[in-house]
This record gives sequence, C-alpha cells and structure tokens, in this order.
Amino acid sequence: MIDFARRFLAAVALIGLLPVNLAIALLLRMMQGKGVLFRQLRAGYGGAPFTLVKFRTMRDLRDADGHLLDDAERVTGIGTFLRKTRLDELPSLWNVVTGDIAIVGPRPLLPETIEGLGDRGVRRGYVHPGLTGWAQVSGNTLLSLDEKIDLDLWYIDNGNWKTDLSILLSTVSVMVAGEKRKRRPV
Repeated sequence: MIDFARRFLAAVALIGLLPVNLAIALLLRMMQGKGVLFRQLRAGYGGAPFTLVKFRTMRDLRDADGHLLDDAERVTGIGTFLRKTRLDELPSLWNVVTGDIAIVGPRPLLPETIEGLGDRGVRRGYVHPGLTGWAQVSGNTLLSLDEKIDLDLWYIDNGNWKTDLSILLSTVSVMVAGEKRKRRPV
C-alpha cells in the first residue's frame, strides 16, 4: 500500500509540475542545445541497476586527449541554478512512479561506488534509494562520501515516517536557502 501511495503521489506531482518541467526543458534546449535530460545507470534497491533521469546541467566538454573536463568546467549557468535549487531532480519523479526509487531514502549512487563500499554499500541497498535523503539535507556537497554514507546508514537504521517528514521539510529549506552542514541526526 505504501509503495502504491508514493508512486501515486509522484505521478500527481509529475503531472502538476509539468508546466515547470516544460519551461526548464525549453530553457535548457535554448541555452545548452539538444539533450535536455541526463540518464545514468545507478544502483537501486538490493543493488539492482536502473536508469536515473535528471535534467542535464553540464556540457560534454573534453580536453585535447578526449577526456572529460572537471565538473566545475562543464556545468552551465542554468545548470548551477538547477542544481542549487534541486530542480534538476524533477524528472526523477518518473523514477519514483516506476518504483525504482522512493521519495525519501539514500540518494542512488553509481554501481561501482556501491561496490567499492563493500558491506556498507550492501547495507545501503536494504532500502529503496530516494529522491531526497538525510545526507542531502545535511550538507550533501559539503560532505565527504564517508560522511554521506554514515548518514545514509543512520537513516536506514533509524528512519521512520517522522524522519521522512522532517527530511521533506528540510528539502524545501535547502531548495530555498542552500546547503548547510547539520551536526546531528533529526
């Protein structure tokens, strides 16, 4: 029942936010060219692979040897705005609708990152990854990978509907005010 409810809510949000998604897609198309969506293989529940969908925020710029430039050199102006406000994640509502991710849970990581985490990576797979999560509202890009994983594992061991509600409210705060490091769990 809970799975159906979250998928239904995500479908309603996706439909309700359709004008916003279309406006962002149009802006990206005008400012960055073709390919407004970014798709990447991620590890989901139990480590199962799925394709995460987001708005594209970077260009495919490479050096003379064909290697991708650093993210900071490839991210666009509108991409910076979309990332800061988390609007680049709106297409990921589709991943909630399809059941690949939950609304709240650890953010889905690359399969090779999960594999490199060993037992900690396996434990992250005990719950569905989420559109937003405890690490994302606790500093996200200001945190090391180890700090994020520790927060994810804390959520897996201690999360409940009250924690999820707190994370959702904190997500809105992060979208408006930006990232800040939190010192302790909810």
